[in-house]
Amino acid sequence: MANEKKIVTDSGIGIKQVYYSTDVKTNNELPGEFPYTRGVQPDMYRGKLWTMRQYAGFSTAEESNKRYHYLLSQGVSGLSVAFDLPTQIGYDSDHPLADGEVGKVGVAIDSLEDMEILFQGINLEEVSSSMTINASGFILLALYVAVAKKNGADLKKITGTIQNDILKEYAARGTYIYPPKASMRIITDIFEWCATEVPKWNTISISGYHIREAGSTAVQEIAFTLSNGKAYVKAALEKGLDINVFGKRLSFFFNAHNNLFEEVAKFRAARKIWATIMKDLGATDPKAMMLRFHTQTGGSTLTAQQPQNNISRVTIQTIAAVLGGTQSLHTNGYDEALSLPTEEAAKIALRTQQIVAFESGVADTADPLAGSYFVESLTAEVETAALQLIAKIDAMGGSVQAIEEGFMQNEIAKSAYEYQRNIESGEKIIVGVNKFQSAEKNTTPVFKIDENIQSVQIEKIKKLKENRSAEKVAACLTKINQYAISGQNLMPAVVDAVENYCTLGEIADELRKVFGEYK
Repeated sequence: MANEKKIVTDSGIGIKQVYYSTDVKTNNELPGEFPYTRGVQPDMYRGKLWTMRQYAGFSTAEESNKRYHYLLSQGVSGLSVAFDLPTQIGYDSDHPLADGEVGKVGVAIDSLEDMEILFQGINLEEVSSSMTINASGFILLALYVAVAKKNGADLKKITGTIQNDILKEYAARGTYIYPPKASMRIITDIFEWCATEVPKWNTISISGYHIREAGSTAVQEIAFTLSNGKAYVKAALEKGLDINVFGKRLSFFFNAHNNLFEEVAKFRAARKIWATIMKDLGATDPKAMMLRFHTQTGGSTLTAQQPQNNISRVTIQTIAAVLGGTQSLHTNGYDEALSLPTEEAAKIALRTQQIVAFESGVADTADPLAGSYFVESLTAEVETAALQLIAKIDAMGGSVQAIEEGFMQNEIAKSAYEYQRNIESGEKIIVGVNKFQSAEKNTTPVFKIDENIQSVQIEKIKKLKENRSAEKVAACLTKINQYAISGQNLMPAVVDAVENYCTLGEIADELRKVFGEYK
């Protein structure tokens, strides 16, 4: 067909007018069986729905705790904690660099006192918590464990995840503290410590989400993420850890964008590639080869223009994640291009998941799109393109080297530029932005953060320091310093420090003395 219209996905994969049986290789793969293309469970959502986990955190621990109780009352089945920037990069709220940022993009956590308030009235044995925290993730995990212990929870039963994925911070997001080598050491310390102390905890959520938000394509998202995953596994193997133990506690975090079929193909291909990578690295336990992932709908796809249109976008993305076999899901509020979500927007986002789960029928059978000529062909094309990119990174010596050479950053920047150019030229249509615009004034209510939060947090820190034992604090910080130098696992010393009310900033600073900072 010479005059056939040319259509390509954002990853540059050409889409045919019609797909035939000849476009697909026959295979007899089943859900719950290697290489898990069709899902990690034989019955998928018939046995248990995905976890509906709404990301929330703002202002003080008291305010965020109220939002968590509201979300739990509305039917969320897991919590997801957003932290403010100072917390993410290891500064207390009274640090000069925290000025103007306290409680803005997430909740401010300075000490165990804040963490106790954050989870007040929430049973940590029954509710799983995901924490989007990386460079200071080891401190937040220690704080969470300390709260669980104080509340009498059995640490062998608590479940949750820390993001703890530092490589994508260097490549795409920027909330790093220490140089890569020191950061990788902290991560493998967490793997080792959790295996015995909190065995049901997911020690890392290897994240493609932020890589995609920075402008990558779907293919780059999984190629870079799985390459990073491979680097973490190799670092853990070098430390002598058992791949069949730590491999079961690795989880992933992906984005869901608007191209429904490419997104479904991406999730299916990612599972297949990861299972093969883990098998090649020596995993023999099926659970250590399964790619389990959380999905969040695409923040960068939300528009400030005609924000109610975002409800439709989030619905498409929700369906893509579920058809792709996600294990948990966060749906964005329609107003998030304008501000943090209002309570009303958060409720609509959760209701979107619930309607898809209980009214659409997409959860009734495992991998509903399997066997579609189009989806199977697209899955194979995404897999091939991602494997080519992974091979390129392997040839450079792996993810750490590819990041240090700027390869990943440059590839993401090129894709982001191309995407924006297509919007500006009108080749790519964004409804309400470059077509079907409206002159009506936007009246969407926005969520406002109280500007006095910083002074509240500073006062809390001042009182905390007056009431704790300065002698114990000094001893705890000395121990962290010694463990960092000697190579001993840091986690026991960090748990001890937070239980004695050392602040997050004090612990991060102690390690800055030993490891330095990444510039």
